[in-house]
Amino acid sequence: MKSTLNYFSLIKFSHTIFALPFAFIGFFLGLQVLMNTKELNDFEFTTEFIVKKFLLMLLCMVFARTAAMAFNRLVDAKFDAINPRTMEREIPSGKISSTNAFSLVLVSSLAFVICTWFINSLCFFLSPLALLVVLGYSYTKRFTSLCHFVLGIGLGLAPIGAYLTLTGEFALLPILFSFSVLFWVSGFDIIYALQDETFDKENRLSSIPAAMGKRNALILSRVLHLFSAALIFSAGFQFNFHILYWFGVFLFCLFLIFQHRIVKPDDLSRINMAFFTYNGIASVIFGLITLVSIFLK
Repeated sequence: MKSTLNYFSLIKFSHTIFALPFAFIGFFLGLQVLMNTKELNDFEFTTEFIVKKFLLMLLCMVFARTAAMAFNRLVDAKFDAINPRTMEREIPSGKISSTNAFSLVLVSSLAFVICTWFINSLCFFLSPLALLVVLGYSYTKRFTSLCHFVLGIGLGLAPIGAYLTLTGEFALLPILFSFSVLFWVSGFDIIYALQDETFDKENRLSSIPAAMGKRNALILSRVLHLFSAALIFSAGFQFNFHILYWFGVFLFCLFLIFQHRIVKPDDLSRINMAFFTYNGIASVIFGLITLVSIFLK
């Protein structure tokens, strides 16, 4: 049991709360499109069909994220071992061996690709690109301060990927949500990286706080969150959601404001509250309200 919990901690399973609600939004937007365009017969539209695609989408989310987090912990192990904030993580502390972590990456990556094969040909052919993004992020901190944006792209794939699961084609609306996630995640990852500004500089690692300083990094984070909010507004006008959607937008923006009010350049004591609590609540509430508004439209 303890060993299993170590693996859940390694991949930070609780952090799926960030992207998963947006994946649900993408999936049910795709379902709405199929219903509205009367293409149901082409897809042998049944409850079994919907459940199968939904489960495959969930499995893709789980396997891709497991591969990404395990790979990140694996390649960063030498830095985690000398960082006081991270030295108790599973690999540097010896709770999980590097060999087992690497095996987890391989199995999860393969399982992800196999799942996309059963979804549709487009998802299957795009699966290597998706893995390149989510795995490649782990190396970006070695050479670019834009690493936060690569993480944002990785999580931002969730809405469009889930939409493709059902429709097999791209569309503007899920792309708007994907870009919103990109800017939202990039913004709060910059906040989280404030904790390691000094460590990153000392070890020649790249990050926005290390490059710009805490104060300017926080300003950039606010700008990115403004972009995220603007894209969510744009999505609302594009789809003409039920009025309930705008209440979700209001709450999402409110939690963005909250996290910037509690994190200051000279006070990082509440970063974990800003990073996980506020962003987690914002994602879940906005996701639930948006799903309801999709069905009410």
